[in-house]
Amino acid sequence: MTSTPRIPKAEITGFYGWMLKRFSRKHLGQVPEAAGVMWHNRAVLFSSMGFGRKVEKWDQLDPNLKTFAHMTVASVVGCSWCLDYNYFKAHNEGLDEVKASEVPRWRESSVFTSLERDVMEYAEAMSETPPRVTDDLFARLLDQLGAPAMVELTAWVAFANLSTRSNVALG
Repeated sequence: MTSTPRIPKAEITGFYGWMLKRFSRKHLGQVPEAAGVMWHNRAVLFSSMGFGRKVEKWDQLDPNLKTFAHMTVASVVGCSWCLDYNYFKAHNEGLDEVKASEVPRWRESSVFTSLERDVMEYAEAMSETPPRVTDDLFARLLDQLGAPAMVELTAWVAFANLSTRSNVALG
């Protein structure tokens, strides 16, 4: 994994650049390096941001479970920024920070419930190539969450893979 972007950051300029920087500072406290990299293709940047805002509005799955799922994907893929961001989000949204800090070690940690462990196992299984989701795991989650939340969890993990893999690949 690289610690510097593989594409040099572009200067974020103009009205839309001002808006991007303002939005980033308001929500993240700073403008991430990735914004400068993505600025090279504003259509991709703004579409990704728009989809991310829509994903955040989904409400059939418990927010803690969403955070644990996204952080599990970030651990599998190796996106340290995504881990930090989701921990920051957990802190700011009053979610369980103790558990969030344990996600990278979820298999060894004793703080998680069986449902939380199933969610993280599912996120991990979906993130493998090829995906290794079993019928048993899916059935356990479906039974505990219900169909609407299960569909959301699946789409949430897919989105997490899109964003984390993009971040890692671009450096």
